[in-house]
Amino acid sequence: MVPFSKLKFEIAELLVREDYALKVEKKGKKAKKYLNLFLKYNDGKPEVQGVTRLSKPSRRTYLKVSDIKAVKNGHGLLVLSTPKGLMGGKQAKKEKMGGEALFSIW
Repeated sequence: MVPFSKLKFEIAELLVREDYALKVEKKGKKAKKYLNLFLKYNDGKPEVQGVTRLSKPSRRTYLKVSDIKAVKNGHGLLVLSTPKGLMGGKQAKKEKMGGEALFSIW
């Protein structure tokens, strides 16, 4: 459970779409909203093995389309904030969109 924000909700929905989490639920009212994120497990092992944060408030990292590379030889996901919203690296490359690299997950 984490406190609710639009960015956290978008990230959670992206993780569900990319099959790293089972589901996300928005609970609470007004100022006391929070997110419930249900992670995915295979035979007792978590689906998420690691996360690396790329952009920080003190140092933003922006990538052009040509700079977007596969994470862990295609077994991971690069999360980008683009003008069309949050996207995975493969989808951003397909749509020819660059943006701020938030984190990579594998």
